[in-house]
Amino acid sequence: MLPDGCMDLLWHDGRLLVAGPDTRAHVDAGAAGPWSGIRFHPGTAPTLLGVPAHELRDRRVELADLWPAAEVRRATARVHAAHHPARGLEDVALRLAASAGPPDPLLTRLVAALDAGRPVAGTADELGLGARQLHRRSLTAFGYGPKTLARVLRMRRALALARAGVPFAETALRAGYADQPHLSREVRSLTGVALRELVPSDAAS
Repeated sequence: MLPDGCMDLLWHDGRLLVAGPDTRAHVDAGAAGPWSGIRFHPGTAPTLLGVPAHELRDRRVELADLWPAAEVRRATARVHAAHHPARGLEDVALRLAASAGPPDPLLTRLVAALDAGRPVAGTADELGLGARQLHRRSLTAFGYGPKTLARVLRMRRALALARAGVPFAETALRAGYADQPHLSREVRSLTGVALRELVPSDAAS
């Protein structure tokens, strides 16, 4: 699982788990059997789950460690009762969203701006936030600061382009990197592997 700015609610072997925001690739070494999950848009999960994102950064935690036992039992029962675990997880997520209300529009604007390649400093000015305030709110919402979020979102844009067959040099420029070596360094830094290992051979160039 590659860093993508998101958090996940997972179901495996009859248990509910939360995947925190990743700053590096996560490899599941074991845990045989099927998994189901629902992915939350960047910045939305902490409000729904009631835990700051930075407390779960680069971690996989059982929901029972975060919620009261009674709430976990009710959520688990909904997933068990569903035709498919993914449908049960969706039901749990929708109930959480209904009780939590709409996402913070400022965070929504922040993600949209950074995902479009806007610079962090300029985005902070547009949102009327100082650097420290933006960093503090980003830690709570995303698990890391806005610069790391921007790096993760930029890499996600680059991988989408490369997997669509865009040459690596062009991918680098379109995604906002200085050049192809810069793209390669960032991908290896965030994932631990080379760019070509993440792009199908028929798409790589």
